[in-house]
Amino acid sequence: MTTALSRAIDSSPRSYPERIVQFGGGNFLRGFVDWAVDILNEEAAFNSGIALVKATPGRYAALDAQDCLFTTCLHGIQDGAFVERTRLIRALTRTIYPYEDFAAYLALARQRELRFIFSNTTEAGIIFDPDDRLEAAPPKSFPAKLTRFLYERYQHFRGAEAAGCIIIPTELIDDNGRRLRAIVLQYAALWRLEPGFAAWIRAHNPFYNTLVDRIIPGFPAAEAPRLFAQLGYEDRLLVAGEIYHSWIIEAPPSLLAEFPITSTETPLNIKIVADAAPYRITKVRLLNGAHTSMVPLGLLLGIESVRAAVEHEALGPFLRDLIYQEVIPSVSELPEAELKAFANDVFERFRNPHIHHRLLTIALNSSAKVKERLLPSILGYQARRGALPPRLILALAAFIRFYKGEWRGESIALNDDPALLAWFQQCWREADSTEALAHAIFANEPLWGRDLTAVPGLVTQVAADLSAIEAGALLERLRCPTT
Repeated sequence: MTTALSRAIDSSPRSYPERIVQFGGGNFLRGFVDWAVDILNEEAAFNSGIALVKATPGRYAALDAQDCLFTTCLHGIQDGAFVERTRLIRALTRTIYPYEDFAAYLALARQRELRFIFSNTTEAGIIFDPDDRLEAAPPKSFPAKLTRFLYERYQHFRGAEAAGCIIIPTELIDDNGRRLRAIVLQYAALWRLEPGFAAWIRAHNPFYNTLVDRIIPGFPAAEAPRLFAQLGYEDRLLVAGEIYHSWIIEAPPSLLAEFPITSTETPLNIKIVADAAPYRITKVRLLNGAHTSMVPLGLLLGIESVRAAVEHEALGPFLRDLIYQEVIPSVSELPEAELKAFANDVFERFRNPHIHHRLLTIALNSSAKVKERLLPSILGYQARRGALPPRLILALAAFIRFYKGEWRGESIALNDDPALLAWFQQCWREADSTEALAHAIFANEPLWGRDLTAVPGLVTQVAADLSAIEAGALLERLRCPTT
């Protein structure tokens, strides 16, 4: 029988000053941000403990029971070989519960050594609630809680420059830092706080935009007995994730003096950049674009998962050619070598045997995803090469066929706007040819943001691919896409 994880069995105890406040303790923060901080503490003398604030009611009971210790188990394909790495994370120092002890929350704001604030309160967390009040204990929304925290700090240290914090949100929304800062300033105005507070926020509390990427499924129930035996203790907060990680922080190079990501012996894929937009575009066009391309093609072939799609004898090579020969040539925001390295990582991630990513799950709201993830690559390729990219066009045709809502006599469980789905199926009923169908669909300016019938050759080429799919020649088309 294994022993429960606690500080009493930690063979290499660490104690760090609380320099970081973290809002949220979910799988992503623990399996990525806390993991990275733990590495920086051990290998770069970052010397930073994390005080974990629960931004919603309730408690982190399991974390408290384990003295704020937990283990990460990361796995994936690297250089063609499967790897697995476990790590005991010691960076968390304690948990704070504003809904139960608001005084302790405010006392945390008065700690002199605090320097960083991290958060991941889901995409819905960064919102402005005009009903939030300064006197609430605590305010409801995360930005209001943060404003109250920073105001307490401002008052206690009398607006001192050195009391400012570096705020690095990791919520998956564009311009997350800029948006969070704007809401904090909105609350300062709503609550009629003295002008000096807003000036202190602007001058001494930088908010940085970020782009984060790591798949973290959470507790690995099937593997837990083996891992507990291997670790020598039982960890009910064991968090599994992929080896791959990327953290892009839009900040000046001076941040490196305080966040020493380049000095570690174990390279962290964390970059300080002047502009995160090229990295966001690369992720959307390559990683998300590969997902969006494989979904209709894979499901029409009877393939269930991402891994099965990239290992399929015809679809796998097709997807690699789609990315390397069509998407990468259409992207100009980063150097080609960096794009190819990113693509290599993407395909290794797709082959991870511990990540079961269902295609039907990724198919959610495919119409918007095709517009955002595939159309820019199609148009970018045409602008640079003077021709349409055949593999991306086949993926686009497969999406249109998928949205007919049935395949080989069976209905497809589509998940999108009901009115849009009804319109696609109406187009299929009313069109007397694949050419007429393609023309009707591409003439929908509200859907695509432009009249795509004006793109030379698009209607004709998609119609030809649709005819091939209807004739049962999808596999042949994958092996020999039109040129």
